[in-house]
Amino acid sequence: MLGKKHVKGVGEKEERMYEHIREKAEEEGRYGGRAKEVAARTVLKQHKEKGHEKNE
Repeated sequence: MLGKKHVKGVGEKEERMYEHIREKAEEEGRYGGRAKEVAARTVLKQHKEKGHEKNE
């Protein structure tokens, strides 16, 4: 399990998705240093589209 949660209100699966998106973006040099923000927004968007609510 991951230590600190990076995205509030999502489960472990979404946390792993966040890490994967962020790492891949950083490796490829995408988003000009905004990889964390883009990864978090992507995960939250997919989380919401699946009908889940953000639990803070």
